[in-house]
Amino acid sequence: MSAPTDPTSRTTGTTATAVPGPRTEADPTALRPFEVHVPEEDLADLRRRLAATRWPSRELVADRSQGVQLAAVQELCRYWATDHDWRACEARLNALPQFLTEIDGVDVHFLHVRSRHPDALPLVMTHGWPGSVVELLDSVGPLTDPTAHGGRAEDAFHLVLPSLPGYGFSAEPAELGWDSGRVARAWAELMDRLGYTRYVAQGGDVGAAVTDLMGRQAPEGLLGIHVNLLVTVLGGPPPGDTEQERAALEQLATFQQSGFGYFLEMATRPQTIGYALLDSPAALAAWMCDHDTDSYHKIARAFVDGQPAGNLTRDHVLDNITLYWLTGTGASAARSYWEDGGARAAAAASGQPPPPVAVPVGFTTFPGEIWRTPRSWAEQSYPTLSYFHEVDRGGHFAAWEEPELFAAEVRAAFRPLR
Repeated sequence: MSAPTDPTSRTTGTTATAVPGPRTEADPTALRPFEVHVPEEDLADLRRRLAATRWPSRELVADRSQGVQLAAVQELCRYWATDHDWRACEARLNALPQFLTEIDGVDVHFLHVRSRHPDALPLVMTHGWPGSVVELLDSVGPLTDPTAHGGRAEDAFHLVLPSLPGYGFSAEPAELGWDSGRVARAWAELMDRLGYTRYVAQGGDVGAAVTDLMGRQAPEGLLGIHVNLLVTVLGGPPPGDTEQERAALEQLATFQQSGFGYFLEMATRPQTIGYALLDSPAALAAWMCDHDTDSYHKIARAFVDGQPAGNLTRDHVLDNITLYWLTGTGASAARSYWEDGGARAAAAASGQPPPPVAVPVGFTTFPGEIWRTPRSWAEQSYPTLSYFHEVDRGGHFAAWEEPELFAAEVRAAFRPLR
């Protein structure tokens, strides 16, 4: 691997608000150091809005079949207004090198954390919805400094953690066409801009779609990919011949029948839901918690019973929700689902199958995922599958919930490619 240029040295005195800073007119593609400094009045406004929430009556069922339960959201908002410390999350972000750079007309925010181990392998890792770079923070240490976390120096990574366009501190696209395929091309440009000539990619949720498409686009320098959600099932039903396949199909059918509401709304009417997400922090929190059954129950238990699942604590959950609120990205993040829905429809109408993934593929199945992918499905989707493992804990937010286990899986998947 050629040694990259190092644009990631910190610049003292650099400040930015929760909105991405201005472009550099002389060179908008320059890598501009970035820090988060949210005005205190924005936090005071958040607390005022939480106090003024108009609550619906309690659901008429004992489960989540009518949606996010009142007791869970009320306790989340109580804790948010009185106990959550955004400044602690802000300090965590600012302790890491952050940057903005313009790619294809959009200011992209990213963290670039270089390992102290000189032979570290560059890795671009993509979050999803309703996540952000916050969900990846606890995996930074295990991935960049494995010797401090029970690993080996030769398993170290240089990490690049971008915020998807329209999410977090990345700017909103001002034009149509920013689907996951365009993001995948932007990430290849970002890695090239950082000087990396050999690298790997990882993603879950929307990040899995971006990473899958990077594998199909095969940009120069990409050595392999690792994903923990099989996004190819959205293109059609996979086989259901074995017991594992039938179980996965049942999970997929359950999700589509009773857990698909957020997906359908954002894929068809992102602007409509955006009005609520930008006006009411309680609405934003409820919407973001109503993703999948496993994650919902873990988050609800963390707030109602004080029993977090792994690293999915009350403060970590609220760090992520607060980031969406302060950046006002509820609507723009939802539009990414609309863009991808249009891209899938256009691909289906063309009748042309997507190009295969030519690079090696690693896949990890976490037991609490929306559908628990069997090896046969991964092999069908990825003929170049080189690593497959089913682990015993963790769910949809694997890097967030089980950062040490997640990091061990990423190390194992990419170890043969070094």
